[in-house]
Amino acid sequence: MLRIPKENNIIVMSRENAPAARAKSGDTVIFETADAFGGQITSEADVFSSIGWDRVNPATGPLYIEGAEPGDCLKVDILDIKAGGKAAMVMSPGFGILEASAEKSFVFDIKEGKVFFDGSITIDIEPMIGVIGTAPAGGGVATGTPGPHGGNMDCKQIIKGAALYLPVNVPGALLSMGDLHAVMGDGEVAVCGAEMAGEVTVRVTVLKGVKAPLPVLISKNRVMTVASAPTLDEAAKTAAVNMRELLIGAGMDGEKANLLMSLVGDLRICQVVDPLMTARMEFNLDILKAYGVCVFRNGSDTR
Repeated sequence: MLRIPKENNIIVMSRENAPAARAKSGDTVIFETADAFGGQITSEADVFSSIGWDRVNPATGPLYIEGAEPGDCLKVDILDIKAGGKAAMVMSPGFGILEASAEKSFVFDIKEGKVFFDGSITIDIEPMIGVIGTAPAGGGVATGTPGPHGGNMDCKQIIKGAALYLPVNVPGALLSMGDLHAVMGDGEVAVCGAEMAGEVTVRVTVLKGVKAPLPVLISKNRVMTVASAPTLDEAAKTAAVNMRELLIGAGMDGEKANLLMSLVGDLRICQVVDPLMTARMEFNLDILKAYGVCVFRNGSDTR
């Protein structure tokens, strides 16, 4: 099985990046990842201002997928996420939407599927991928910034068992990922989750002829449109409009899509701390099954 070491990483997603590895459509690949701090927070003495910004939010890759051409869709099945043994968090004045009076760092043990937060509680982990994306169509985009190519979406539903659909903007797609979290709340309001190193096992599949407002995520029997914008209002509106477009494209009547999205759809916040805000619109796949429609007839059977 192909493995990409964490030393092969980028901090800008760009068509100019040389591939770290090559794969064929249908291949399974393991991405070793550093944490969002590039391994620089190892104790509470390591404050955020002391670390090198050129090592923040590294994404392992990029992976060149043979046969992927601009206009295609790349399906990324998340087969497994292995957590490291430690997780780090930081607080710093001016970062996040919650006030921090001083810089502090926190390092937590991860054992037996739990984050050992303090002497009072442990928190069950649900490992997720914060940064995952393809090379954008235009100029390079920092790995810490989300966008139509994916990137730092910090969507807590990008977990084991999920399938993420990303646009192919350049030959080979150039897929990269990193910024794993042991656990993170929607919003990531204090600037980070429980940041950890780890390993992600994925299967990459090139889909031809898919017309959809990407990125799209299928996770926990729900389909989600993910959108990023300068404001949360814009991101939320785009995510909702994209879901309507996705449902109509799948074969649902537009009027029914409007009504059902307002009745049983969920508009949620992914993160509010990156250079762009990210929101997602969620819709239950069982409803699509009831109407006999399928979101992706090529690559994801949801009927």
